[in-house]
Amino acid sequence: MPRSVNAVASRKRRKKILKQTKGNFLARRNVWTVAKNTLEKGLTYAYRDRKKKKIEFRALWIQRINAAVREYGMTYSEFMGKINKKGIAINRKVLADLAMNHPEAFKAIVDSVK
Repeated sequence: MPRSVNAVASRKRRKKILKQTKGNFLARRNVWTVAKNTLEKGLTYAYRDRKKKKIEFRALWIQRINAAVREYGMTYSEFMGKINKKGIAINRKVLADLAMNHPEAFKAIVDSVK
């Protein structure tokens, strides 16, 4: 009896991966083994960088807050220490946004902390 290989399922599986590599350059999009490796590595990077993105944005917010509070003669660590001691519960994302887009509101926060 001949060996059954289920070509329909195999082709479907390959087509699914080749469809996901659309937009890649040369063999990375249409040679099965290269495309499979490219896709696996790309998905790995995507997973890793979704986590990394959060770290990078937090660092950006800290830099913006630091630059803003230095105009009022404080450092970032002093400011965050005092804001926590006062019990003001505003996260870094909101503080950075206030520092960039609403300097008068940020100044009010700094004055209440001093």
